[in-house]
Order: sequence, then C-alpha cells, then structure tokens
Amino acid sequence: MFLGLLFATVVVAFAVSALTAWAFTKPLDTILKRIIADAISSAWLRYLQFAILVVGISSGVRVHDLERYLGPGAGSAQTSGLSLDRWVWEIYQTTIESLLGIAWVLLVFFVFALIAYVIVRIGEMRSEQSNAGEPSGSKE
Repeated sequence: MFLGLLFATVVVAFAVSALTAWAFTKPLDTILKRIIADAISSAWLRYLQFAILVVGISSGVRVHDLERYLGPGAGSAQTSGLSLDRWVWEIYQTTIESLLGIAWVLLVFFVFALIAYVIVRIGEMRSEQSNAGEPSGSKE
C-alpha cells in the first residue's frame, strides 16, 4: 500500500511539473530571447524546464511525511490509515506542494529577469542617445 502511494505521488508530481513547464515554455522563451538575445537562450530555457521538473517533483513527493507509514508501528494499524480519504489528501498535498515549489522557482527567475530587463533597457536607451548625438550625414 505504501509503495502504491509513493508511486502515485511521484506520478502526480511529475504530471503537475511537466504540465507547468509546458504552460510556461512560451513566456520563458520570450523573456530569455529578449534578455539574452543569443542562441544560448534555448539552452537556458531547457535548463529552466529541467529545474521546474526537479523542484516540482522534489517538493511534491514529501518523503519525510510518507516515512510515517514505514515507522516501527507500520504494521496493520498504519497501513489501514491509508484509506481513500488519506489517498485523496496525499494526492492533493502533492499537487499543492509541487505547485508551491514551482511558484518559488518562477518567482526567483522572474525577479532576476526583471532586473536583467531593466539593465538591458538602460543599455538600449544609452545606445540610442549616443547614436542620436552623432551626425548621420557627415563623411570625412
């Protein structure tokens, strides 16, 4: 019964993480192409998708909470505690914890992306100002 619950939580955490990574692929790609503006942005996108999967699965599968079913009293008393209500609760917790971990990863990424965007915009504005100050028709 414990192995079934562990397998179910891993599958749910993977599904939630993969779906979230897929849903954020286009926004992440757009942001990375704007900030990096190089072919390496696709490598960064793959890394972010991998990070979303890893953090989502590791956050969602709460091994320490599931260990209570393996403790010294993990006989029939603990196993009988894995009722349908408990399974639904564990699956719900897995979903929420996966999304919470992913939300933190994306929040950190978007904060740094915002900082990088501001730096890129400042550089572009300075470049435009220096180009506007030069006469365009003078050749010597």
